[in-house]
Amino acid sequence: MYKALLVHPDMISREETRLLLPWEQHGFQLHAYADSLSDAQALLRTQMFDLILIDLKPSQAAGMQICEQIRELSRVSIILLGGSHDFQLLRKAMALQVSDYIADPVHPGDLAASLCKIKKELDVQSVHSKRLTLSYENKKSQNPSIIDLVKQYVQEHMHENITLKKISTMLHFNCAYLGQKFKDQENMSFNEYLLQQRMEKSKLLLEKTDMRIYEIANEVGYTEIDWFYKKFKEYTGASANEYRKQSTIYIMNG
Repeated sequence: MYKALLVHPDMISREETRLLLPWEQHGFQLHAYADSLSDAQALLRTQMFDLILIDLKPSQAAGMQICEQIRELSRVSIILLGGSHDFQLLRKAMALQVSDYIADPVHPGDLAASLCKIKKELDVQSVHSKRLTLSYENKKSQNPSIIDLVKQYVQEHMHENITLKKISTMLHFNCAYLGQKFKDQENMSFNEYLLQQRMEKSKLLLEKTDMRIYEIANEVGYTEIDWFYKKFKEYTGASANEYRKQSTIYIMNG
């Protein structure tokens, strides 16, 4: 079931939108509501949504501003509801790469067709990328932060080719924004964190296992052994072989 966020300041109108059609039969759950831009931004920073619906009827200008601000943070699918047929408005919506623009009056059939199209696109995405929230469902923390999700992905996929762009696409976030947010919270860039985690795991495997060095390199995401040797020595000041010998001597003397 995909999660949707509805942005609309009026509670009664929100309820009317909710009753337009059986959302769950179309693969979506109206998971949260936002009254304003600040509410929507706060929810986006702490939760993952697959779709955002913005009702333009209260104010087209305010609705488009919300859409524009969300696009600075995320590439999540957006449906604009209840706007006019004004060409300039439609053109701006297209420039913001919204998934659909359903002008007033909003008919259930049009909305259902739009949801069907978006669901197909999301289904394709989910086949090619693991949804990061799945392993959190059984954890105590019900609202993991975006940065926690990024760090979790690194731990679970360290043996793969990892890029922040790939992760940001799966999280529906702007890559530059996510990179800055990561640096602000962790006091290091994403690439610095990734290198740190790979090197620390390499050290542990050298100390605790008899895995061959090329096997350790593959385990932490390096397909070129020479590059692994280079990065490991830069990080520790010793070659992988030297580090393993030093660790063995330390254990024997300890």
